[in-house]
Parts: sequence; C-alpha cells; structure tokens
Amino acid sequence: MDVPHLPATTTSDDVADALERAGCAVVDELVERDVLDRVLDELRPWLDATDVGPDDFSGRNTRRTGGLIGRSTTVRDLVTHPLVLGTVGQVLAHSSNHQLHLTQMIAIGPGEPAQTVHRDQWAFDFYPFPDGYEVQVNTIWAIDDFTDHNGATRVIPGSHRYEDRLRLPHEDTVPAEMTAGSVLFYTGALYHGGGANHSDQVRHGLNLTYNLAWLRQEENQYLAVPHEIARTLPEPLLRLMGYARGAYALGYVDDLRDPLDVLLGRTSRTGLGDAVDTPKVPDLPAPVGAVDA
Repeated sequence: MDVPHLPATTTSDDVADALERAGCAVVDELVERDVLDRVLDELRPWLDATDVGPDDFSGRNTRRTGGLIGRSTTVRDLVTHPLVLGTVGQVLAHSSNHQLHLTQMIAIGPGEPAQTVHRDQWAFDFYPFPDGYEVQVNTIWAIDDFTDHNGATRVIPGSHRYEDRLRLPHEDTVPAEMTAGSVLFYTGALYHGGGANHSDQVRHGLNLTYNLAWLRQEENQYLAVPHEIARTLPEPLLRLMGYARGAYALGYVDDLRDPLDVLLGRTSRTGLGDAVDTPKVPDLPAPVGAVDA
C-alpha cells in the first residue's frame, strides 16, 4: 500500500477516510514556504541551543526542540489549522474531547541512522488499546523537502491495524516523501520511524500531535509555556493545550474550578467550568435489576 497523497483543497472528511484506510496520509503543500521561513526564524535560537539526543531512539545526531507554543507565534497557527483540527475531531470523535499532546521541531542531522520502527501510542506504558480505537492523531509538517535521501519519515501504510508490540524491520517501511509545506497525518497506532539522513543537510520537520483529553500529554503544556505567555493566548488554544476538563470531571482545580478560570484569575461561574465545549453528564443506564422507586 502506498502513502495516500491529497491536495491542499482536500477536506477533513477525506483525510479522516484516508487515515481509516491507511493510518497515514500526506496533504501536499498546505502552507506557503514563507510560513516555513517564519517558523525557522522564530525557532532558530532555541534549536541552536538544543542538545542532540541522549540515545539511539532520540537520535544522537538529532535535535528535538519543544515548548513551541511559547516560542513561535507561527506554530500556534499550524497547531490550530482548520484542516488539522477538523481531522483530529473526526478521528477522535469517540471521546468527549481531545488536547494538544506534543509540539516539537525535529532536526535530523547528516549521518543519523534510521529510527527503530514503533508506535507513538506505546508512550502510554504500552497499554493494549483495542484494535481500531484511536487515541492519538499526529502531524509532521515538512519544513524542508522530505526525501528518501535526507530522512523522510518512514511509515508502514495499513499497519495501524497490525497486532501490537511487533518488532518490524526497516525494510517494511516506505518513505513519506513530500515537498516543503506539506503535512503528514498519521495515527498513534501506525508503525513508523524517522528515516536515515544520507544527505549533507539537516532535515527539519515540525511534529504537532493530539490525543484524547483523558490521557496524559507527552509534553507538559502547563510548564512548557510560561504563564505570562499563556495568559495572552486565545481561549480556544488554551483549552486545546489542556486548560479544560478531560471527559466529564478530569483536571478541575481544588473546589471544582475551571482550570482556565484559574489561569486567567477569573471567578468560576459554574461548579465544573463554563466552557461551551465541555461535555455534560452522560445519561447512564439503570443498574441491572433496578426498579423504579
């Protein structure tokens, strides 16, 4: 199976359908190159100050710079891109709500070997989620052209329906090649890995991922983004970052206060938060053997 490619005019329905079939899809040239230039300009000081990885999996010649909401105004626009949020909302629609999971610039240096093939959802302590129950939707934005030669992310289309905990060889993967400004979508269940960089240039990719709001975030957004910056951000972005309840009653503060109210120093108007998008108490079935009083 090849990696599906969709045009920039595609819809979130089309992307979600491709993820259902293949577990991955590329939307070609979704943003202009000047957007990518701004991202690199804003993140260059942070990227230059980032150490290379401490182990083979992280990449001993790869830099991974996080905290991007606080460090790049342009990244905020990509995090909230309508096509991305529409797709995430569809793929994760079986849960009450979702949140931002990770923001990371991945700069794979020349000579870096291929990464071990893995599933991103293994970060949740290798919990055996049911087959087809997606807990994560990921994006990798190509800041540079992604080629087989310079370390394009390698994927196994259709592997989101494989058995869990498989050790799959690099030879089973194919490169998700794409031009700069394109974005690779893939689910947390897809087997994949960073490609080997055989070129003499650094390959830059922007990894922005989303997960169910009742699971812990990989990147702690509350500490990664300084509060003085967080307080200046739009409320929808703050709620996406996790300043909201997960499901019905996860993540409130002390006396049932809305975390966004606490961040912004507001008085909570209702017991469990007043966001219009927070889920309501579900109608539960009557216990077995129950009778009307």
